[in-house]
Parts: sequence; structure tokens; C-alpha cells
Amino acid sequence: MLAVFFGSDRKAVRDRAEELFQKGVEIQTIDEHSFTEGVLIDAASSSSLFGEPLQYLIDTPSSDEILREEVENVLKAMASSEHQFIIIETILLAPQKKKYAKEASVIEEFTAESKERFNAFALADALVQKDKKTLWVLLQEAKSSGLREEEIIGTLWWQLKTMRAAALTKSASEAGIKDFPYNKAKRALAKFEKEEVEKLSRSLLKCYHDGHKGLVDVSVGLEMWVLSV
Repeated sequence: MLAVFFGSDRKAVRDRAEELFQKGVEIQTIDEHSFTEGVLIDAASSSSLFGEPLQYLIDTPSSDEILREEVENVLKAMASSEHQFIIIETILLAPQKKKYAKEASVIEEFTAESKERFNAFALADALVQKDKKTLWVLLQEAKSSGLREEEIIGTLWWQLKTMRAAALTKSASEAGIKDFPYNKAKRALAKFEKEEVEKLSRSLLKCYHDGHKGLVDVSVGLEMWVLSV
């Protein structure tokens, strides 16, 4: 059995998934951190040892390219499996939605109703934490709220610029930055390898320029950049 719940209202998506799971039965979560290649086809084709169907939560497969590809390749197997598979996602583009809808017995979208403008600085916070999964989710929410890619890139570029300045100076006054963003950037540097911030800066700038030259779709380029963090 396969069910898919997606949308910008992450709480509603997770709540709906929990409703479908059988109480008292262990839920095995597969996400970008726990995923290993082949695990889904093995799970979908396995038989229960004691006659009890197993339950699997596939959490945001779009956050990892290999995981996403394996999910799409085994949709039919999961749908016909004796076990229960629930996929939760952020935003599904039309081609992905069509693939899921073809095999899933349940597919539902949950959209946040708030009219408030998306807080772009949440993206900067996820970046300094080097939290790729949260950064990916926020990117999808930012785009669905109508925030332009140029605005998103601008926010991320500002954070990287602050981190580069913090790496080269010993104080906020020397860097010409206020104390709070300077100290935040200084702490963030511990999470990144040497030269990594510079590399991310160059690749983000390339994404921006290539998008404006028409060499790449800037939306796709930005998604690929987030996956490289």
C-alpha cells in the first residue's frame, strides 16, 4: 500500500501520515540520512516474518537525488506490497505528482493558508547550521510563497559574504559588520571545511549568472546548489 502526502503545510502533512499508521507497530523512517541504495526494493518485496505488515515513512525523498530516483523506480512495487509505505514531501511538480498519483492509493496536498510573506532569513539560518534538509524544505516553501529565485540567492549570498568576512577578520568592527551577524557567522564557520564557504560562494554566483544568461534554469540550478551544501 502506498500513500503520498505533500505540500507547504509541513505539520498537516506529518499529522495526516501519522493518522494512517497503525498504532503500536514500529515505523521505519527512510530519509537522506538513513537511506542506502536498494533498501526500498528490498523492503517492498520482503515478506513479514510473523504475518504483521511493516510500516515505512519515506521522509522528503527530494532532499537526496539518489533517494528520489529509487523512490520513483519502485513506486509500483511499494503500491503492490503487503507493507505500508507513506511518502511525505514538500512541493511536487506536475510530472512528479503524475507519477505518484498513478501508483498511490491515496495522494493529498496540504497548503499553508497563511498570507504572511515568507521569511527569507530562515534560509540563511539553515545555511549557517549546514542543515541541508531544512534548507531544501525552506527553499520549496519560499518558491511556493512566490519569492523569486533572485531574492533567495541574494539572501544566501549575503550570509556567505558575512561568513567569508568573519573568516578573514578578528572582530565585527574590523569586518564592518554588526556584532550579532558577525558572531553568528564566526560560529557557523566551525561546521564548514576550509575553503568550503568560498567554493559555495563561487558556485552560487555561477548559478545566478548562468541563469541570467539562459544557460541553465535558475530554479533547477538553485536546487542543485542546495543539495551540494
